[in-house]
Amino acid sequence: MTNTTLNETQNGSLNQLTLANLPSHIDIPTYDRSQLTAGIVHIGVGGFHRAHQAMYINELLKTPGSEQWAICGVGLLENNRGLRDILVKQDYLYSLVVRHPNGQIDNKVIGSMIDFIFAPDNKQTVIDKLAHSETKIVSLTITEGGYNLHPTTGELDLLNEGIAHDIANPNDPKTAFGYIAAALQIRKNKGMKPFTVQSCDNIQHNGAVTRKMLLTFTQQQDPELSQWIKTHVEFPNAMVDRITPVTTKTDIDYVTKTYGLTDEWPITCESFSQWVIEDNFSDGRPNWNLAGAQFVTDVTPFEKMKIRLLNAGHSVLGLLGSIHGYATIDETVSDKDFAQYLRAFMDLEVTPLLDKLDGIDLEEYKDTLIERFSNPNIKDSLARICSESSAKLPKFLIASINENLAAGRDCSLATLVIATWCLYSDKQVNQANNPLDIQDAMRDELAEYAQQTRTDQLAFLKLTSLFDNLINQADFSENYTTAINALYSPTSNIKTIMKNTLEQKYHTLAKGK
Repeated sequence: MTNTTLNETQNGSLNQLTLANLPSHIDIPTYDRSQLTAGIVHIGVGGFHRAHQAMYINELLKTPGSEQWAICGVGLLENNRGLRDILVKQDYLYSLVVRHPNGQIDNKVIGSMIDFIFAPDNKQTVIDKLAHSETKIVSLTITEGGYNLHPTTGELDLLNEGIAHDIANPNDPKTAFGYIAAALQIRKNKGMKPFTVQSCDNIQHNGAVTRKMLLTFTQQQDPELSQWIKTHVEFPNAMVDRITPVTTKTDIDYVTKTYGLTDEWPITCESFSQWVIEDNFSDGRPNWNLAGAQFVTDVTPFEKMKIRLLNAGHSVLGLLGSIHGYATIDETVSDKDFAQYLRAFMDLEVTPLLDKLDGIDLEEYKDTLIERFSNPNIKDSLARICSESSAKLPKFLIASINENLAAGRDCSLATLVIATWCLYSDKQVNQANNPLDIQDAMRDELAEYAQQTRTDQLAFLKLTSLFDNLINQADFSENYTTAINALYSPTSNIKTIMKNTLEQKYHTLAKGK
């Protein structure tokens, strides 16, 4: 195995030497991991990456001739230290528990990762790995916030502390852009081919966004490098999809009981998986299509469908369900009132905005989404869904609001969700007065604006970095004020408000608006 020495068996822990001890019904790597090369370096080894891209590579590696496409993970943050320790102990193996809606469970061990570099301790090692000729692709799951994209202007936030540091200190990077630029500088100077930069995050036009951010960053740092990147480096867009909840102790206990070995950080996910990739690479690519991915010339309509329906749908359930007091997505959508509201939002406020897609039946796609959300075996927490809403909602929800307003269409269902976000940020408790687990880089700023709502109904909308000019859109402000009045009423009940909003929606549609 590249740069890896197999650990000795340690008290029944999952590792290369104990694979042979697993029950026969568990799907384990059938390829020789010692012969693999890490042609992919992945920054941001979270649960989604391990359930999605690493899974696709695991399946592809079962096909002879794919040995160069294994993965070297990179952790940029101090909180990745624990993950690094676990992966090293387990020879970079981990369990993937795939839960179907009917209760069927597929148990796997993923072997596509063969190394992991912890950047805070090994900055130059990371740069050297990225710059090495074996590295053909540098892929990213750094979450929406990791791109430092200004939600209103769509430009790189040059005032971000990490970005500002990296521009001034090219040999001492902290951010993904800093590391990528340092490695591409080496390749440029040596006359080498560049690697592909491949975003796997839930961002519409994720490749184009990554390109724009990196070019802006390098323009500030080294204009000559920026021009070289613009000319030579490819940034394929992609649509990624697989619901992957945060690992819990229950998941760890399940693996221990089922596998007969201890995995300290297994991953649980749903059975559905989709990956649509723009076929545009700098220096070769894996044949991911052999493992179920789809290569296309234009990802845009697939991205928009997924982000506006699935991701926005998650946020609708997440915020409304959190205020009601639900804890998980399946619990929320199993309530017919929430399911009805979600479906109306998808049908009436999103579907008219979407392009037609060959081979995609939108009604069937929405049916499948409801089924996936309802999966009782995937306990996806609303706290996770609502985390970093300030980075998600401008792309998932507010973009649809703006498009509907521009077309003269009512968007009262989405407006209620924005008003609920205000209440969520302000009071930070649900209807039963139980505290909400709010995780957001803008938590304090959101609370500051939201808490002024008692004296100024539109105060939350004055956070223009998120809402831009929405406060001046008369139709939106009118619906938002109605929603705020209902939500802040002493007798407020979110389900009643949802029903009233939906009833008024149908009344408005009947009038032809």
